[in-house]
Amino acid sequence: MRRPSQALYPLVAALALAGCATRSGDVTPLPANPADFVAWDCERIDSEADRVQKRAADVAYDVDERAGNNIIALGIGLTVFWPALIAMRPPGVEADELARLKGRYEALGTARAGKACPPAGMALAPARVAAMPVAVGERLVYEERSGTRGPMHELGLRLSALNRDGLEFLFEPAQAGAGGVWTQDLAGNVTTAAPGTLQWPRLLRHELTLGQVMGGEMGFSDAPARRARVRGQVVAVGPQSVAGRSFDAAVVELFGDARDGDQNTRLDGVLVVDRTSGVLLRLDLRSSMPGFMLQRRLSRVEPPTR
Repeated sequence: MRRPSQALYPLVAALALAGCATRSGDVTPLPANPADFVAWDCERIDSEADRVQKRAADVAYDVDERAGNNIIALGIGLTVFWPALIAMRPPGVEADELARLKGRYEALGTARAGKACPPAGMALAPARVAAMPVAVGERLVYEERSGTRGPMHELGLRLSALNRDGLEFLFEPAQAGAGGVWTQDLAGNVTTAAPGTLQWPRLLRHELTLGQVMGGEMGFSDAPARRARVRGQVVAVGPQSVAGRSFDAAVVELFGDARDGDQNTRLDGVLVVDRTSGVLLRLDLRSSMPGFMLQRRLSRVEPPTR
């Protein structure tokens, strides 16, 4: 796996903190040419539109998270309402990128209309399904323990759907609450899980790259006062073999503060996800706060039941 130079870390942090504010919804699109997509089929156009919108959401959230506004709580998935991106935006590189993305998205829409493409469904494109390291029906089994010495138990997740906006798993054996469902986006953010299961709905970014800095929260749906404010940095990327499968892994170092009411303590750890699917490969958290002392490792992938 490739690792960044330690000298890059202060530079990344300095860039992350720079800039004054202007509204993202007021950013004028930089025009793109619909003719660039004339040779594309509808599936490719839809896939690129998804990528553009996800990147726009990441740009918006990154600035909000740094500013502490937390106002991109829009449930962003496949659809980004561009006029509704009213988060404070710094002029310069991020505003320029958002303008380019907005122009590209509009050009894709023009090309899509010109080809009379049908409405895009929720199913993931066949080419992307074929590239996934896991398949619908397979059961991912994790070894999990509290801290480093707690008793080990297994967490089973059966993949029930591969969608354009993420993966859906069923807990096996079933767990109470949330319909026994675990949902995550293709970046690896866990958006729904059974009560008592740790979630991080908006921590990871799409297209994780070496040295990338990010931030968000971890917590529990049934204990809103118990949560952690977390920062992370991608410290390694590359192929990794886990549970007999090959993954394109991103290793994210985590650090932050865990809170439960008035109690506050430090947190650090490592999160490893597959960059193609967002599948969790490993989670190690260290903290004195209950729930944030956790080891979770993918141990095996079982075939679909017949």
